[in-house]
Amino acid sequence: MAMTTDPLPARQIDCFKAYDVRGRLGTELDADVAYRIGRAFAEVLGARDVVVGRDTRETSPELAQALIRGLNDAGADVRDLGLAGTEEMYFATAHYGADGGIEVTASHNPIDYNGMKLVGRGAAPLDPEGDFARLAALARSGAFAPAERQGTRRDFTEARATYARAMADFIDVAALRPLTVLVNAGNGTAGPTFDAIADELERRGAALRFIRINHQPDSSFPNGIPNPLLPENQPMTADAVRQHGADLGVAWDGDFDRCFFFDENGGFIPGEYIVGLLATAFLEKHPGEKIVHDPRVVLNSRDMIAQAGGQAVQARTGHAYVKRAMRESGAIYGGEMSAHHYFRDFHYADSGMVPWLLVAELVSRQRTSLGALLAERMLAFPSSGEINFRLDDPGAAIDRVVARFAPQALRRDDTDGISLEFDDWRFNLRSSNTEPVVRLNVESRGDAALVAAKRAEIEALLTA
Repeated sequence: MAMTTDPLPARQIDCFKAYDVRGRLGTELDADVAYRIGRAFAEVLGARDVVVGRDTRETSPELAQALIRGLNDAGADVRDLGLAGTEEMYFATAHYGADGGIEVTASHNPIDYNGMKLVGRGAAPLDPEGDFARLAALARSGAFAPAERQGTRRDFTEARATYARAMADFIDVAALRPLTVLVNAGNGTAGPTFDAIADELERRGAALRFIRINHQPDSSFPNGIPNPLLPENQPMTADAVRQHGADLGVAWDGDFDRCFFFDENGGFIPGEYIVGLLATAFLEKHPGEKIVHDPRVVLNSRDMIAQAGGQAVQARTGHAYVKRAMRESGAIYGGEMSAHHYFRDFHYADSGMVPWLLVAELVSRQRTSLGALLAERMLAFPSSGEINFRLDDPGAAIDRVVARFAPQALRRDDTDGISLEFDDWRFNLRSSNTEPVVRLNVESRGDAALVAAKRAEIEALLTA
């Protein structure tokens, strides 16, 4: 006989997004929902060994405890990482052969939000139309089956040392020059984990000097929610790079599965140029490999992949889709313009720590600066950056843009939203997977003025 709980109120259904959980605290997400997710996760996946981590938000410990109770009541044993980044959960899930993993995090969302990222065995993402959809339906209904046993929970903080060694293994430490690297954890979750990696690098003799700002986790986020993609959040890192004469700057979001780069002059490097740079770095060591990219901004990435002799593979935006494309194609690396970077040798998962290590090694080997490595590329393929619109009728707005531009387009791609390509420029327009916004990206071949003009034209159509 199934054990039955009342169905979730309609307002709380909205916390289940395309492939993860994210909602406003108190109305969409609370301890009851977290408990249900734990019960449903163990039941749908048949999971008996689950890794759980959490970010630094004030509500994350409470939600993690409720989640763990749900997992335990469904018969699953829990390895509790405590305060840890999303990628530490990915690593521990895959490395220790767990049945799945869950990170309690709202990443870069506003302070009144929280959420969860969920993976199965091998840190593989849950199929949005399969296990994740079944999990969401079961959590909503509350019709849980009785468990045969009561699960247990144990601290698993020792996993961090193993993870730190795995991070250091990604590079040739002996190749590092004595660079000064400024790191901004944004008072999020990155600080303690970074310190473990830095200690491991020091043990191996790395010639790196680190300057840390906003390093201690602080749930009040005294310097704002850590989201370095927002222009208003970038000057703090940029100014510190210049003040300390650093060779490069690195900043992370709240759960540090994304990292963002600043060159030696404090200039912010948009994520799409880092995708091309890392693709080239991998292809120099592994010629002919496949590289996965998302459809939003592609011209620079495709050009660099082709020049380096690689094979470009396009995937829909979002970690579940990029990871699926990488696993299906066997790609060595995948990157999104949003600063998510995925690695075959990191269980096809995304990491915010591997990229800065690779960039430090690349800058050291090339004996040049990050700015010099990318200045030419940014001129050759200028882009608008992602512009977000909150619209009363997104469908009608997108239809106006398509009606205006589609007849003249050389190519149309509906992999993710709508991409239209012309002789010397291109744009992608899509609805977000995780937020109620429409996102626009415009890029060109060497014509920044054209990017600005087309951005303005499309923006006028969207907001008409």
